[in-house]
Amino acid sequence: MKDILVHVDASRRAPARVEAAIRLAQRYGAHLTGLHVIAPPFVPMMTHAPIPPEIIEEQVRFGRDQAAIVEAAFRTATETAGIAAEWRAVEGYPTEVVGQSARYADLTILGQADPDDDASRATLDLPDRVVFAAGGPVLVVPRVGTFASIGERVLVAWNASREAKRAIDDALPLLVAARAVTVLVVRPQRSASRHGDVPGADISLYLARHGVRAEAAQVHGEDVAVADLLLSRAADLAADLIVMGAYGYPRLVEIVLGGVTRAILGHMTVPVLFSH
Repeated sequence: MKDILVHVDASRRAPARVEAAIRLAQRYGAHLTGLHVIAPPFVPMMTHAPIPPEIIEEQVRFGRDQAAIVEAAFRTATETAGIAAEWRAVEGYPTEVVGQSARYADLTILGQADPDDDASRATLDLPDRVVFAAGGPVLVVPRVGTFASIGERVLVAWNASREAKRAIDDALPLLVAARAVTVLVVRPQRSASRHGDVPGADISLYLARHGVRAEAAQVHGEDVAVADLLLSRAADLAADLIVMGAYGYPRLVEIVLGGVTRAILGHMTVPVLFSH
């Protein structure tokens, strides 16, 4: 893991996200890129009157002023930490810019959507969309809490799917360095044919061959939502990272019917590494 990208905006949780990115960069000797996206001026779609040029100009000035403020904070934090870092401020639509930039990084770090923060309302769907666009792992940091460590005690959500396997492979640098790894199989009886004789044993052996000492566990909880079971077990283990595949079903299905990925994105209590 040599190239880490962190999305930096003017939201109140951005400094905590940058600090988390700095700690990971220090841990792996990685280069850290701070990416800020200056969105185009907002023009209401239902307006029938032309927008005065001075309003557009004011929005442009405000966006550039915000970029300067967050850049200064990012540079101060990275210089203090003594890591290799660079700053990028790009004009465009956040989901497109971040999604494309993520393809040139080993890990992309985003913040959980925060509908109560005006500074992040324009990017509420950013984690959701970048997970699809990145082509690699996306680490989402919760909007509440502090995280002194990420990846010391890891909970891996395993359902024997393509997405779960992709997440494990993407997370290998973190898993190898972790002090404790638990592979959790939720309701194995529902897909017994995919798990082998002992659910979680085969993937734990795979991890062992890669230098990861993992413990396999199972949880049933028929009357409890899968996302709640994962978050509950993460709390029991004092896990500081969850690794999971994202969107095993089409995204539209999860939007309409609900799904584990969307539930975790909405209610996460610890950082989560997603891969699709």
